[in-house]
Amino acid sequence: MSWTGNLKVADIALSVMQTTRSSFVKTAGHQSVHWKIYSHSLKKKLYLKVNKEKTKVAYMRDIKYLSCAFGRIKGKCQYYIHADSIGKMKAKIRELTGRNNGWGYEYRKQRLRCYLRGWLNYFKLAGLKHRIEEWDAWLRRRIRMCIWKSLKWVKPRFRNLKRLVVDEQRVRIAAFCRKQYCRMSIHPTVHAALSNDRLLRAGYPTFRMYYYPLLKG
Repeated sequence: MSWTGNLKVADIALSVMQTTRSSFVKTAGHQSVHWKIYSHSLKKKLYLKVNKEKTKVAYMRDIKYLSCAFGRIKGKCQYYIHADSIGKMKAKIRELTGRNNGWGYEYRKQRLRCYLRGWLNYFKLAGLKHRIEEWDAWLRRRIRMCIWKSLKWVKPRFRNLKRLVVDEQRVRIAAFCRKQYCRMSIHPTVHAALSNDRLLRAGYPTFRMYYYPLLKG
């Protein structure tokens, strides 16, 4: 093989080793053995420097790679969303549904659509089906909280609730209620006025709306 061929092999090896900085082992006892073999190959054969902070040999449940975690289901290795990635997703949605950002309804819907579509496209193969309903319920509570905050005063709250809820006594109690916005988002009267169907018809996105079409596609 010519020297140019050797360079190409080295470049490929370098790019692979730089992008895949973690290795999987079946048991914790294999960790030290694999670490010695792995670091020796990097240093002696590929002449690379080993960054101990970024390179590790660990059990697959302890690995986070490209925002994903790994585990075994029915004896097969599967990847799923890492807990840190879920936390970042919720923090971003809290930002998009913040009570004090001054956004209008339509702009908030647009930002939520863009974020949910991109996030679900990235993690569509990570087995989200059992978490979709939970996240949708949480997202709708955040949306109800924003809408309730935007009404501000008793009169607009009473007027808007009366259009959607028949029982005037329930409407009056909810309109004069002084609980925090997050607690009012789960109030029975507010929930009846801003039901799941009404929020969907109003154009607010959900995880379910974008996730299941991805599976079919």
